[in-house]
Amino acid sequence: MVISRFQRLRQYLRPHWRLAAGGILALLLVNGIGVYIPLLLRSGIDELQQTFSFGRVTFYAGWIFALASVMWGMRILSRIWLFGVGRLVEFDLKQRIFSHLLMMEPAYFAENTVGDLISRATSDVDNIRRLLGFAVLSLANTIFAYTLTLPVMLSIDVRLTVVAIAIYPLMFFLVHLFSDRLRNQQLQVQQRTSDLSDLIQEDISGIALIKIYAQEENERQAFAERNQNLLKANLALARTRTTLFPLLGGLASISLLVLLALGAGEIASGRISIGDFLAMLLYVERLVFPTALLGFTITAYQRGEVSIDRVEYILAEQPKIDDAPDAIHLPRSEVQGWLCADHLSYTYPGAVRPALDGVSFKIQPGETVAIVGPIGSGKSTLANALPRLLDIAPGQVYLDGYDITQIRLRDLRGAIAYVPQESFLFSTTIKNNIRYGDPKAEQDEVEASAKQSQIHPEILNFPQQYKTIVGERGITLSGGQRQRTALARALLIDAPVLILDDALSSVDNQTATEILTNLREGTQRKTVLFITHQLSAAALSDRILVMDGGRIVQAGHHAELLSQPGLYQTLWEQQKLEEILQ
Repeated sequence: MVISRFQRLRQYLRPHWRLAAGGILALLLVNGIGVYIPLLLRSGIDELQQTFSFGRVTFYAGWIFALASVMWGMRILSRIWLFGVGRLVEFDLKQRIFSHLLMMEPAYFAENTVGDLISRATSDVDNIRRLLGFAVLSLANTIFAYTLTLPVMLSIDVRLTVVAIAIYPLMFFLVHLFSDRLRNQQLQVQQRTSDLSDLIQEDISGIALIKIYAQEENERQAFAERNQNLLKANLALARTRTTLFPLLGGLASISLLVLLALGAGEIASGRISIGDFLAMLLYVERLVFPTALLGFTITAYQRGEVSIDRVEYILAEQPKIDDAPDAIHLPRSEVQGWLCADHLSYTYPGAVRPALDGVSFKIQPGETVAIVGPIGSGKSTLANALPRLLDIAPGQVYLDGYDITQIRLRDLRGAIAYVPQESFLFSTTIKNNIRYGDPKAEQDEVEASAKQSQIHPEILNFPQQYKTIVGERGITLSGGQRQRTALARALLIDAPVLILDDALSSVDNQTATEILTNLREGTQRKTVLFITHQLSAAALSDRILVMDGGRIVQAGHHAELLSQPGLYQTLWEQQKLEEILQ
């Protein structure tokens, strides 16, 4: 696992290796100058002890100031470059995650909560940025400080050097002792953060329902419980950090005290000069800071290590619905709209009974076919299967004679305009929502599709007309207005096949009838599948398929189905009775 994480870090860094190498090289120069300055100071002190001269003082002061200025500039460059690498990797990862999520099938988002995905794409990516910025800088600085400083210290006095750094193995043992606990506690914090994000996202999306049922207090308590769990996880992590970090800092300072205690005797015995002693003090001080910072470095590493696994969990998940290796290119202009299902069956993961069980039909180009049936009969599953929103097996559904699993997804979905039950609208203008499938569509094209979906007159009554902002998920529009706007969006792309999955359920019967009439009288190459519970609207179609229990149990024209005992006759009588009772 450690090797794989290291390989992943290399993959993240590979596009920006020049910038990372520049930052590390600058850090190497900083440490090289940092090692040379105490030596220069030692030479100055030893020289001035023999012969004092203001000129020599000025000379050494000027050199030290110049070198310190260069070191300061190089340190800033190293931070800019290495922190910049972290920001670039953060940008790359967010792009990769978003692009990857766009490729996933809808079922993936039913299995993985939106709040958790957002947490992984934001806070976890941020942790990786810190790992590749602060942690890399701190780790490189620590390595350079030790590898460049220790040889010089040993050359001055081996005994003092060994005594001064004798405490450091204990520090590394403490870091190793606490590392597993820090990693597990950090994982708990990130999981609790995801849980809280899930609740916030869900409650904001369902705020109207919360208010309708007056459940504000229950949701407040649920939030308090998850927030409390996050607090406990953060406090547990904080206790571990506040135990480890002061211990590391305190142990690092002991080496300085030991050097002060033993240095005077070394000077008195003549084993080292005053310049050597001051240089040793500066070198030990140089090691104290990176060693004490090791605790923060470990924390950044533990966070990044956990976050790498959480981010890679998303990226490693491959879409179940993808183009076949030898996928067929089928231009929209060549599609006629002939649909065929041959014993189509589908069972949802974890379900026992199939949602579709041996469904077979043939639909001619330009034909309008209504699909009716009770709730749970498989109508929406069928609608989702045709544009391959579900992972169906090959050899079951055909478009113009081509197996849809062998057609390029982009071409297949470009040939099928689909209006689902939930008419989702984006938080933008009505115009942009209608032309979402063709962002370059002109105003007259937008208005033409709006007229066909019977929403144009109502848009003109809005203060901003087509520039009206519909709000999040189209909240400012009524249910019927949202459905007709979504229908206009589907009509604008003029796909050969149009699927309406109960997409007019919030529209009155007269308007629904007018819309269907417009569709039938429009271009003859458009094949329409109209899934509905409004049987009076379904009666206008060329043919009706009746579904029950995942199967087609009846098929024919309205008058034909009404004249024979069966499910369609029962549904028609129920609907007429409901109309009378209303």
